Amino acid sequence: MSKEFERIVPSPLVFEKLAEGFQFIEGPIWFHNAGYLIFSDIYGDKMHKWSSKEGHTVFRDPSGKANGNALDKQGRIVSCNHMARSVLRYELNGSVTTLASHFEGKSLNSPNDVVIKTDGNIYFTDPTSGIVSDKAGKIRPQELDFSGVFRVDPDGKELILLTKEFTKPNGLAFSPDESLLYINDTKDKLIRVYDVRKDGTIFNGRLFAKLEGEQPGVPDGLKVDSEGNVYCSGPGPGIWVFNPSGDHLGTILPPEKAANFAWGDDDWKTLYLCASTSLYRIRLGVKGIAIP
Repeated sequence: MSKEFERIVPSPLVFEKLAEGFQFIEGPIWFHNAGYLIFSDIYGDKMHKWSSKEGHTVFRDPSGKANGNALDKQGRIVSCNHMARSVLRYELNGSVTTLASHFEGKSLNSPNDVVIKTDGNIYFTDPTSGIVSDKAGKIRPQELDFSGVFRVDPDGKELILLTKEFTKPNGLAFSPDESLLYINDTKDKLIRVYDVRKDGTIFNGRLFAKLEGEQPGVPDGLKVDSEGNVYCSGPGPGIWVFNPSGDHLGTILPPEKAANFAWGDDDWKTLYLCASTSLYRIRLGVKGIAIP
């Protein structure tokens, strides 16, 4: 364990369990102004809410087996919906906008995870997880012959395929200055990094890190902190922490397998962990990237 890892993940690390009894939770997002967390339970077909004041409550039932979520500048949730095979936006007036559902006339596979650039453009991965399992979605034919990474504008008018070189793309995150986009692959157990052009397209994809090990756990959730360190779920099962050069600094080992995670609280130093059947939080030494 490196000194740099000890600075980022101070000892002793305390895993505080906040809620339990879920089936498989994912997609956490922190609402900074309101002080609560929203997250999905894919298998349970619900979205949940947690706050220190009210504890755990159900936020949306059913959820369409929602997976990854993101929050835009207007405070709207953008969600990857397995049942609809779409990226949806929940408007503040209660209506729902479909941002992406088809590419070149064919249904998307099952949008998995999503991130929003500060210019409002929405980036998401589209593996087949939600169409090969009735537990995670509903078994249906695959119409696209690839699993892509896409960008859609905030109006849902322009859907662009960024890359289709992944076997099973999953988590994705920008560097602090948004000049880099990191994308992981659950099947091939790796992270690739791309340069981001001014127009928002990506190029110069290269291997950033491999996450291989005999222990259980695969790449799933992916986040970047305010210093550019990269966090990715992987073997352990745990959360692997890399510096911006791709060096593996150490692994956070929660009590349960953490599929995804997100920073929150007033100082953005709390990491909320969606860990299988339970929600946990830990305190870190480095801030996440604040969401307005």
